[in-house]
Parts: sequence; C-alpha cells; structure tokens
Amino acid sequence: MLNNNAPVFIAGTGIISAIGNNVAECLDALENGRAGMGQMRYLHSAHGNRLPVAEVKLGDEELAQLAGLPKIKSRTALLSLVAAKEALATAGIENIKDLRTGFISATSVGGMDKTENFFTEFLSDNSKGKLRDVINHECGSVTELVADALHIKDYITTISTACSSSANAIFLGARLIRNNIVDVVVAGGTDSMTRFTLNGFNTLMIVDEQFCQPFDQNRRGLNLGEGAGYVVLVSDKVAATLKNKPTIILSGYCNANDAYHQTASSPDGIGSYLAMSGALQKAGLKPEDIDYINLHGTGTQNNDIAEGTAIKRLFDPHYPKMSSTKTFTGHTLAASGGIEAVFAVLALQHGIIFPNLRLETPMVDLPFVPERALVKNVEVKHVLSNSFGFGGNCSSLIFSKI
Repeated sequence: MLNNNAPVFIAGTGIISAIGNNVAECLDALENGRAGMGQMRYLHSAHGNRLPVAEVKLGDEELAQLAGLPKIKSRTALLSLVAAKEALATAGIENIKDLRTGFISATSVGGMDKTENFFTEFLSDNSKGKLRDVINHECGSVTELVADALHIKDYITTISTACSSSANAIFLGARLIRNNIVDVVVAGGTDSMTRFTLNGFNTLMIVDEQFCQPFDQNRRGLNLGEGAGYVVLVSDKVAATLKNKPTIILSGYCNANDAYHQTASSPDGIGSYLAMSGALQKAGLKPEDIDYINLHGTGTQNNDIAEGTAIKRLFDPHYPKMSSTKTFTGHTLAASGGIEAVFAVLALQHGIIFPNLRLETPMVDLPFVPERALVKNVEVKHVLSNSFGFGGNCSSLIFSKI
C-alpha cells in the first residue's frame, strides 16, 4: 500500500575512505582531525608529485581480501563491496532473504581504472593488453558485480549524476520503500581514483596543489578522493522487527537542476537553494530546525560562493553549525553523498559537529563561518547534507533523530 508519508529508517551504515576502512576508523579520524590527503601511492599519474589526493590506504589485493572476492575486477567495485557489506552487517536484518531488497549504487568512474590499465599496454603494443579489463568499464557493471556478491536480486539500478549521484541514490531508495516496491534498500555510491578524472578536473584548473581549504577566502580548488559510502534504508515495518531499533530517519530530500553550466554552479546558487528548501519542505521543517549542515564544500571558487549564497538566502539571520568534511576525505565525486550521509548519521548518533579543517580566512562575502574545531556533546536532531554536481544537478538530504 502506497504511503508517501511513512518514515524511512536508517538501519545500517558502511564506509571506506581515505580516513578509514570502516565507520569506526572514519569516526576516530573525524574526531581527531586526521585528514586523508597525501602523495599518490596507488594511482600512477604524471601529476603524482604535484597534486595531493585522498586515496584509500589499501592496494587492490588488500581490498579484494577485505571484500572477500577471489578476483580483482575493479577497484571501484571493491570499494563498493567493502562499504555495502559493512552497512548490511550493522543493520542486522536476520530475515533479509524473505524481504524485497534493492541495491541502488552511484558511480561516475565505473570500471575505468581497469580500462586505463588495458590501454596503457595496448597503445604501446596492440598485441598486448587484457580485454577482460574493459568488460566492466560501464557504471552499471560495477553495480551488478556488487549486487551479485551481496545476493541482492529484487531491484538493482545505477545512478550517475556526477557529484550528486549518491544523494540521488539514497532518496530514490526512500521513494521505492514509500511506494511499497521494496522493503530494504542498500543505497549510496562508490568511485575510485583514475587518471581520466584527475586529468579532467586538472584541465578545468580547479585542483589544488596543496591540501584544500573549503570556504576559505584564499581557497584554490579541490583535492580528489576515492571511497564508498552506503546506508541501509528500511520501512517502518522492517524497523519494528530489528533488535537494534533504528532512531534515525531520512526525513527530507530534494533534487533540483538549474542547468546553468556544464561544470559550474550558478553564481546565485539557485539550484542549491531549491534543493535545500525542497528538502526542508519534504521534511516539514523550517530552516531554524537544522542543527548542522554538511556542506558540499569542494574548495573551488565557484562552488563555495554559490553554496554560501544559497545558505545565506535560506537561513539568514540564524545559521546552523556547518562544515565541509571534504577537508578530510577529499572530493570523492559520485561517492561523496553516500560518504557524507554516513557522516550525517554519525553526527546525529554522537552529538558532534565535524571541523572544517584548514579554514584560516573566512570568506568576506558570507556572514557565517564554518566550524574550525570539533564540537562535542551538542544536541543534533536534524542534519542537512548537500551534494551538488556538474550540469547544475543539486540534491539535499535531511537526516533526523526521532
């Protein structure tokens, strides 16, 4: 029976990123200010000595062992499986085989990491290169590999809307549950580091040669990162059967597209404003109800002023605490919304606000300043998480504690 007002609960979370291989490790890094950026170790690039990146601190062989896979098919898939397995394990759904279960995964890279390896060999000698390295190139193949490993068959789909991909995956999952199509959804996203994406962002001249400084007046650009983050969404009926009763719901969500530019946000932040205000309306909340905003906060000149302008328009004069956790993880592209959804849940569970690292000089055009230090022991009931992508595709999620 359709119920568009039924609560959708967060039953489990899973993550792997440059600051940790699971939720506990990431939380420890967030609480202790340990960023994940550094010199490239696993990605081989001509920019290796110039551009810092936020890589997961495991090689493919180690990731395959952690994921429990005998063969390495794609780093993107390995990251996805590690995080998704943790999310399902923490959810503790004992009768999941009896439930209609979906897997909605976001990615922009897909299996491109393996494709790049193929062409490196093939272009030097067209009798070389392993064609099996390109069969999982497209984004949907990565999703299907992981769904098979998780034994999920009822509903499988892939979202690829640039940096808003994971957020869109999560709220699509909520809509499926509310429309009685599935009972459980593992939703989020994954992306690995590739030369294609690094070179693309570098061509746009928005990659920082130092560690990024989102919402700083002297910000220079972003650091690319990799990882995966998933939440397990369940219906109220499933939530009632769990031993560990969920206390957090996805209360609001909205996607808007201002279609201003292929890669840039509109200067007035109209897409960001529409996404945030739409999520508030969906949740039945007012701007003053939000306790923390996990900013999209990439550190580029364009993004931060556009997002900040939208926040000023919506929240002035009462601003919630806010920060960009990309100062820890780098910009993980399609995975960012999933990773930051996990961080939003952690903020609600532990009553903490994460710091916006390396913020030295506040932006002169904005009347607010993100948090520079960890804030602990505060009441956090509603968290707004922003994910704004290329082409003006903007999404906001609201997580609430009940």
